[in-house]
Amino acid sequence: MNIPSIFWIVPAASVVALSFAWAFYRLMKREDEGTPRMREIAAHVRKGAMAYLRQQYKVVGIVFAVLALFFAWLAYGAGVQNGWVPFAFITGGFFSGLAGYFGMKTATYASARTANAARQSLDRGLKVAFRSGAVMGLVVVGLGLLDISFWYVILNHFVEVAGPQKLVVITTTMLTFGMGASTQALFARVGGGIYTKAADVGADLVGKVEAGIPEDDPRNPATIADNVGDNVGDVAGMGADLYESYCGSILATAALGAAAFSSAGSEALQIKAVMAPMLIAAVGILLSILGIFLVRTKEGATMRELLRSLGVGVNFSSLLIAAATFGILCLLGVENWVGLSFSVITGLVAGIVIGQATEYFTSHSYKPTQKIAGSAQTGPATVIIAGIGSGMISTAIPVVTIGVAIILAYLCAIGFDIENMMAPQNMSMGLYGIGIAAVAGLVFGCPVVFAKKTKSRNVSDDAYTTVVHSFTHGNDNTIRISREYLSARDRVLVIDDFLANGAALDGLITLIESAGATVVGAGIAVEKAFQPGGARIRARGYRVESLARVQSMDPETGIVFC
Repeated sequence: MNIPSIFWIVPAASVVALSFAWAFYRLMKREDEGTPRMREIAAHVRKGAMAYLRQQYKVVGIVFAVLALFFAWLAYGAGVQNGWVPFAFITGGFFSGLAGYFGMKTATYASARTANAARQSLDRGLKVAFRSGAVMGLVVVGLGLLDISFWYVILNHFVEVAGPQKLVVITTTMLTFGMGASTQALFARVGGGIYTKAADVGADLVGKVEAGIPEDDPRNPATIADNVGDNVGDVAGMGADLYESYCGSILATAALGAAAFSSAGSEALQIKAVMAPMLIAAVGILLSILGIFLVRTKEGATMRELLRSLGVGVNFSSLLIAAATFGILCLLGVENWVGLSFSVITGLVAGIVIGQATEYFTSHSYKPTQKIAGSAQTGPATVIIAGIGSGMISTAIPVVTIGVAIILAYLCAIGFDIENMMAPQNMSMGLYGIGIAAVAGLVFGCPVVFAKKTKSRNVSDDAYTTVVHSFTHGNDNTIRISREYLSARDRVLVIDDFLANGAALDGLITLIESAGATVVGAGIAVEKAFQPGGARIRARGYRVESLARVQSMDPETGIVFC
């Protein structure tokens, strides 16, 4: 399968992102770290963070080695999964950890420099802080798209599956490095989070409670540990977590697109469905970089004005990405590209709404936080009550926003055909039946066998065969399945178009079982329930599911469905 030339925008965008991340990092390192005392504290925090990260990666490395060996046994010993899975798993974990490491390394160097820059100018401090933080974001998306494009090229070259199923195999294998990233993120996020909270509580108990020293006072011996915890939990852990989420969303969309169009008869549609999320992510990187340079503020700005300055960059990038989405999907010629573009916009709007809601409930510039602070005048109990109440209320907006966004995105994709949004007739029988069957096969973890009564070019002479009688056409047909695609280890889901007398399905089941494989069930597009085939197959103990069951067919009364 030839890789379309437009695909190379994806690795190019990842290289651009990593280049800007390196440039922002170098610019940050040129900033003055401040007074000798600031340098000393920053060095202690940096040393502690790196010590924690080294210990964590030692433990995670052992876990990954064990899991990789297990996956290798499944692939090469048991033969139940793709041979590329262990390698994809390892690279996913490696790049996830790398994203966290680079982000934390930047943060530990940027903290003192940001504080020192803020002593000179508020705008200067904001630029150092934001662009240093952008290093994390750019590293995450850069490494993510680089890993995705790398595996797509490798698997496209080495996977020897013919036809539309090739993209299904490629995208589902690529999902494995998302699993590796998730495993790494689990250790980084949870382990770092535990350290953060333990150090924070320690700083409070040792300093404020026992010695009466403020939490962030350099004289507090727990301050270093507290700041180390913030870096390993909220920076390194967050970086690994974001990497997993970013890659997972792209790969899941690509895999669903490959499965949905695998039986549509057009590999071009399938490639477009796989390319679309990658290209949107790639163009999003380029437009986000433009937004970074728009973040600036005036001297003496309030917290609300600082947050508004950040919003300018975010909102500008979002508008550009929304406009670019229309162009990308139109250029690809994706079916219903207008509706899908609005689905993307729905996601962008939802993200902005959730971000603004978070700002409203957590910033001291707004009433919720001010109300909690005011409740401290009457004692700690009222602070706890006010904080819990505000926290519970704050969850309503994100939950409702996500729910509404899901519904709107779905409706946009189907052209707001609410009346028939669940009706099979909105799609052709072939696309709906075979496409859904392919997805079901992936979900159940079993191959999908298509019943064919004619010898196609991709079926070799080395095949299992059986002869079945067609009552419809009054002739005998030979059904073939290549031996290379069917083994005794397989669990097989059978797909056929029509089920009447059941001779073809019965013969195919017998053929599969003669090879030693297990039949898990059958999916039928249209079943003639007034003929004995369905009842006979079910009586043998096999599960049969049909998209449509016809009760009767009469020239006068028409077709009556069950």
